Amino acid sequence: MISERELWACAHQVLKQHGAKADAFVAERVAMLATAQDEAGVRTWRAIARRLDRLRDATDQGALRH
Repeated sequence: MISERELWACAHQVLKQHGAKADAFVAERVAMLATAQDEAGVRTWRAIARRLDRLRDATDQGALRH
């Protein structure tokens, strides 16, 4: 299983590389892994997606404070 730190690092990297298209990228990965019946991979990418949402929420809240 991937560590919590690695999940956050992956989410950060996906956001950095794909920006506004990050959700589409993650959805594509999840779909591909689901087709391959890779349940562990699907769980991992869904965990990354949750952290991606939290990163964006934190960024949005930070932007509102300034």
